[in-house]
Amino acid sequence: MWRQVALEAFSDADFRDPADESQLAEAERKLGGELPAGLRQLLLEGNGIVGQSSVDTVWGIEQIVEQNLYFRSDSSFAQLYMPFDALLFFGDNGGGDQFAFIQTPRRPDVFVWEHETDSRRWVARDLRDYLGRSLAEGGDDWYQ
Repeated sequence: MWRQVALEAFSDADFRDPADESQLAEAERKLGGELPAGLRQLLLEGNGIVGQSSVDTVWGIEQIVEQNLYFRSDSSFAQLYMPFDALLFFGDNGGGDQFAFIQTPRRPDVFVWEHETDSRRWVARDLRDYLGRSLAEGGDDWYQ
């Protein structure tokens, strides 16, 4: 299903090899909670999506874990930015801004974290909407 959604928006979207259940279970253990259902299913179909301009529209599970743990634990970030604990980052724009689900409270919307201003704002109503917008419109700042 997710492969079709992505390819309808951008026919050259590139899916990585699928993740497996054990990788996702380990990621959820490390992150301390379940992945959103849609993201989990997408990763089982293809472990990340590369969109226009070689942008990691959706990261692979390893990068999801690595980036989220880094942002939640780096002490210098605590002095510069609001806490990241409520966010689950899963992709970026290729220029430093990152896309995330809100984990607390859990909701399907996608937000962008803009690294220069530390703003967090709504950009899509769910993963399907995010893929449609980010892949079809392309470019680093489709969400502006």
